[in-house]
Amino acid sequence: MQGKTGECGSRKAVIKTVRKGAKPQPALDYAIFQGDTEQFLASLPSEPLFDLVVTSPPYNIGKSYEKKDALETYMAWQKRIINLIVPRLKPEGSLCWQVGNFVDNGQIVPLDIEFAPIFKGHGLQMRNRIIWHFGHGLHTRRRFSGRYEVVLWYSKTDDYYFDLDAVRVPSKYPGKKHFKGPKKGLVSGNPLGKNPEDVWEDVEDVWNIPNVKSNHVEKTRHPCQFPVGLIERLVLSMTRSGGLVFDPFAGVASAGVAAAIHGRRFWGCELMAEYAKEGLARLELALDGRARYRPHDKPLYDHTQSSLSRKPEDESA
Repeated sequence: MQGKTGECGSRKAVIKTVRKGAKPQPALDYAIFQGDTEQFLASLPSEPLFDLVVTSPPYNIGKSYEKKDALETYMAWQKRIINLIVPRLKPEGSLCWQVGNFVDNGQIVPLDIEFAPIFKGHGLQMRNRIIWHFGHGLHTRRRFSGRYEVVLWYSKTDDYYFDLDAVRVPSKYPGKKHFKGPKKGLVSGNPLGKNPEDVWEDVEDVWNIPNVKSNHVEKTRHPCQFPVGLIERLVLSMTRSGGLVFDPFAGVASAGVAAAIHGRRFWGCELMAEYAKEGLARLELALDGRARYRPHDKPLYDHTQSSLSRKPEDESA
């Protein structure tokens, strides 16, 4: 395979073109494989490789990088991809599939409902159905505007890796104490903070991590970009330092940025050459300590402080 490499300190990021019959180089720590993900996965040895598989697949809604198929055709394709991934997931590894809705003639089909039987058929164990809430998106006229998507988290076995302390968030009441019993007077909560819970919204019970819109610090040309902060929390809690993170639909390598920042390795597969190239540039910046991104624990912007939050009559008063 011919590749384009970027030197980043003592580490490298590389693009490799997926070609039929070609075998990936296992020694690569940071690589984007440009081409068809099904073909790429089929070229890998059928043995455990990945510590974490995390992705946001195309939703089959007709974006510029996909064609819109019948739901049955789309799900059959996704099932083939998952069939190739599961044997290559380590026994203590996790799989996180972030999905939204398939929309057809104004009717929605929640894709997590369609994916669940596929994962169950492989014997994967669901650990959480995480709700990712975001404040901005398309407005609709004939139904409520959608403002959340779902991260399906599955472990391969019951002996899975999970480090809650790595992603704790500030407690609501850090000074709260036991009021009776042998621990009376002692602080009742964990000094490191609380569990982020499965509905993510800042430090409450919703993962409210802003999606990547025009003024976002991470914005690239990709129309449906994965925010680094969302993946960051998954990478920190589900992998050890040096673990291998894989994204079969890498886009502009947001998962790779999250992995590189925190000392994990990364492989991604991306069909579109322009996105693979941009993903490589972002990986290089991350490996060099210069990535522009919004951390998962950064407080949300208080929109009430903006002049735009005031009604016109308020301004004239």
